This record gives sequence, C-alpha cells and structure tokens, in this order.
Amino acid sequence: MSDKAELFIDSRCELGEGPFWHPLQERLFWFDILNKTLFSATAGGIMVDRFTFDATVSAAGVIDADNLAIAAIQGIYKLQISTDTREIITPLDPENTTTRTNDGRVNPAGGLWIGTMDLKDAGSNASGKLYQVRAGQVTKLLDDQHIPNATCFSPDGRRAYYTDTSTGIIRTVETDPETGLPRGEWREFVGKGHPGHPDGAVVDAEGFVWNARWDGSCVIRFAPDGRVDRIVKTEASRPTCPAFGGKDLKTMYITSSRANLSAEQLAIEPGAGGVFAIDVDVPGQPENLFRA
Repeated sequence: MSDKAELFIDSRCELGEGPFWHPLQERLFWFDILNKTLFSATAGGIMVDRFTFDATVSAAGVIDADNLAIAAIQGIYKLQISTDTREIITPLDPENTTTRTNDGRVNPAGGLWIGTMDLKDAGSNASGKLYQVRAGQVTKLLDDQHIPNATCFSPDGRRAYYTDTSTGIIRTVETDPETGLPRGEWREFVGKGHPGHPDGAVVDAEGFVWNARWDGSCVIRFAPDGRVDRIVKTEASRPTCPAFGGKDLKTMYITSSRANLSAEQLAIEPGAGGVFAIDVDVPGQPENLFRA
C-alpha cells in the first residue's frame, strides 16, 4: 500500500482549498482562495471549469446536478455551473470588510458549516466565527476564532469535528442529526504533538478522520478514539484539505498551498499548490446535499 500521494494536477494554486467531489457531475472541484477562483477536473485529471469571483470564496456545497452553494463573507452564492450565473441566496455577514470565509463542509442534515477569519492577521486577531447555514437560516456556533479548519462530520450525522488551527487541537462535539446543530460540550479529539498544524479534514465511511497537516507534509488518518491509524505523505509541505472522489470514492484528493514559500522551498517541492491523489482501501462518504 502506497503511503505517498502523487501529483494529480499541477494547478499551482496560491492557496488551494475546499476540495469536494460532485457525484452528479463526476468531477472534483476545489478553490484557490487567494485568487478567488473555483476549478474543476475529471477523475482523469482533465481540467474542465474555471470560475472567477469578485469576492473571496473558499468552500462549497452541492445543491443539485447544476447548482453549487459557494461560501463568501457576503453570503452563500448559488452558482449555476452550466451558465456561470450566480446570486446570493442567504446573506452571511455582508457589511463585514475585515474577514473572509475559510474552511467549510455540508453535514448530513444539509447544513453548511462555514468558518470566517481575519483578512490581514488571523494568527493574532480572533475575529472569526463558525456558522451553520441551512434552509435560509444562519446560526452562529462559535465566536472569537482565528483560523477555522477541519470541519467534517461522522457518517450518521451525530458528531462534528473542528479546529481553530492556531490552537493546534482538533475538537469534537455531538450534533443533532435532524438539525445539524451541536447539542453538547466541545471536547478535545486530537491534541498537539503531531507533524505540522491541523488544517482541513474529511471523514471516511468507517468514521475515521483524515486531517491535512499544514507545514507537516502529510495527511493523518485518525481513528474515532483519536489514535493515529495511517500517515500519507505529500511532496507539498503545506497540504490543506483532503476529499474523497472517483466513482467508488476510493481516491483521496489533497489540495495544497504555495503561498509565501521561498524560491528555495519551491525548488524542493515544485508541485506545491497542486492537487495530489492517492488510492485508499476505505471509501469516503458521498457529499451531503446543501439544503438551500
């Protein structure tokens, strides 16, 4: 079994993020946050779409075969893929000019959990929040966040995972499978002591959490009890988020970043900013549909 993901698409994103597999389009979508762009590609690695936005966009959910919910600080856009038309369907924080959206994912109840962070100095300024957007309703879940990441959910919709990357700790909370909202106290799931810093994450069909490790050059598979089960290495030192795709959901795709890397670092990791891929034995979960 290979323990290294190989370069899938040399997309050279400044900050690749938010990958997801659209089962009705049979394509992988992902963002370059800093360049305000959404890309897509086939399972064979052929680039298909390139959507650009005026706003910073970072995460998305599938509405149906031809529509995506795109997260920006102004609100959730509905993007029609075939026509490249978009409209805001749920305002988020439209008057805010100092933060942007970051990591997000749709839970089994159809709610998009989306985090926000400071535009200029997220490491120092805890100006971010974590929201759920579902059926036109915005619910604030957490205040005073620095860098929201690792948002993902158990297959039965009864548990969520999340990190403020600045803390180095992934936390978990019980959730209501009907509403998608927390219904208990947050507790530590994975503490410090692992390579790099916790970034984006996804849960596979067995309930194991795959977490990308920024500055750690790897993705770690954590068991439901928090122990390390497997480590997949990447050429990129800054992998940002994994997602499962392909017809059997047994390909793990990993986005990455090249932002602020020196020329010497880029010479060592020329694929930085690309999308990496590796075949795995346990499939992922199909993307949950966003309840607009």
